[in-house]
Amino acid sequence: MTEPLKILGDHIAQAFPQDVTATAIAHEELMVEVRRDAVTRVLAFLRDDPKCLFEVLVDICGVDYPDRPERFDVVYNLLSVKKNLRVRVKTTASEDTPVPSATGLFSAAGWFERETWDLYGVYFADHPDLRRLLTDYGFEGHPLRKDFPLTGYVEVRYDEEQKRVVYEPVKLKQEFRSFDFISPWEGMNHILPGDEKASDEGGK
Repeated sequence: MTEPLKILGDHIAQAFPQDVTATAIAHEELMVEVRRDAVTRVLAFLRDDPKCLFEVLVDICGVDYPDRPERFDVVYNLLSVKKNLRVRVKTTASEDTPVPSATGLFSAAGWFERETWDLYGVYFADHPDLRRLLTDYGFEGHPLRKDFPLTGYVEVRYDEEQKRVVYEPVKLKQEFRSFDFISPWEGMNHILPGDEKASDEGGK
């Protein structure tokens, strides 16, 4: 699987020597990094070129790296049904730099770009209807940014008693996030129901 992906990566890089900044293979998928202003040209090539035929846009998502000048990665996941291959296209953006919209190439991009705008604040130029998709009306901020506070914003809901829409502060029970990465098998210090039978049989 690695060799066909390497050949495909070289083919894409040769087609866009000025626009493709890097190619790599990870998790049995080809990753292609492109300049932001060339992303639609590369996506169109991946869709239409006979050696590619990535005709399905599976997803567009964002990744936030707050310490970088261009803090966001915008990631396009494409699938070629005919070739049975996947490719991941990445470009970078800041809070002030728009990314060209892919809605003219893939109809599915409309909702994916709205979701990325809503949750990360990445602006897509020439999107026909760039509105929030998952958050409430009047929501402030972009909740998947790593610097988004866990409290301090308002949420909107309809109050049945007052018969009107009310704004209330967001109240989250979990003030700080802490994760326990020990697997359940390593962290178990007591005997599960039924395990005592196995220990009894071992003693006999």
